[in-house]
Amino acid sequence: MEVTESALLAACREEMAGERVRAGIGTLGEKTQHAVLKRLFGPEEESREVKVGPYVADVFGEEGIVEIQTRGFDRLREKLTYLLQAAPVTVVYPVPQVKWLIKVQEDGALGPRRRSPKRPGPWEILPELYRIKPLLGREGLTFCVLLLEVEEYRLERPQVKVGRKRTVRFERMPVSLLGQVWLRGAGDYGKLLPPGLSEGFTAKDFSKAAQLSLSGARAGLNVLRALGAVEVTGKKGRAYVYRPLYSV
Repeated sequence: MEVTESALLAACREEMAGERVRAGIGTLGEKTQHAVLKRLFGPEEESREVKVGPYVADVFGEEGIVEIQTRGFDRLREKLTYLLQAAPVTVVYPVPQVKWLIKVQEDGALGPRRRSPKRPGPWEILPELYRIKPLLGREGLTFCVLLLEVEEYRLERPQVKVGRKRTVRFERMPVSLLGQVWLRGAGDYGKLLPPGLSEGFTAKDFSKAAQLSLSGARAGLNVLRALGAVEVTGKKGRAYVYRPLYSV
């Protein structure tokens, strides 16, 4: 299913109109972003939190199972293997492409809203895909990368010593839908290459273009090479040189 801006905003309104708003931001066991995306992909209440064998699927509807996962794909490996025996599975991976940071003081007062300078893209999913590489290409497995504008609430921790993080993230709330990338087959993975790459690039070049760590970039290139989105054309010193197998 393709996601629309209007559907996302409706899911936000419905989620925030109920118990979550009465309880207050960050006070419930389930985070708002996860709850909103469950409602987006499973509008009918009975389709959410469905028992499938020893697991609970986020959504199980007419089009199959939807799992919303922001990180820790290694913990998803066994669950996905089981769920794929029951129905097609779509893994939804939200990326905060535009992020507004809001500090929450100890007394609950909100600080000014400021924009994060980072602008991640759909390639953020690549290091996580490496964790479930043996499952990639399995029939019935689809990935949906949602590019979102979000508000991120960070709790101030004045007691923390200098040099350590003085705030901790405890809530994200979607504001708008900026785009979506669907990975339904090996031919779609070229969409995860960031713009600005030359015909011959190294893992270091990829790391800079994607704003990923070098280890994350190497893991991502391993995935892209396995799925036929890039190929190795040679070496530059000790570094492999890659070529995209589609027009960048």
